[in-house]
Amino acid sequence: MVMFKNITLSADGSLIRKARQCAAGERKSLNALFREWIARYMGADGGGSEKYRQLMKHLNHVQPGRSFSREKMNER
Repeated sequence: MVMFKNITLSADGSLIRKARQCAAGERKSLNALFREWIARYMGADGGGSEKYRQLMKHLNHVQPGRSFSREKMNER
């Protein structure tokens, strides 16, 4: 069973009103959207940052072999 805990957040009033309108357009509450956001932020199992660290450790051997300038990296 999932246990919900109340928290208090603060934001600009007009931003909250706009967010509530957008949420209503999706037939959701602002609270439901926040729960979805925090689940995505942490990863579905809550271990998103640990998965990231493991991936970086696994890819530690990868080296580009040279330096890239900002211009080169942004070329299309």
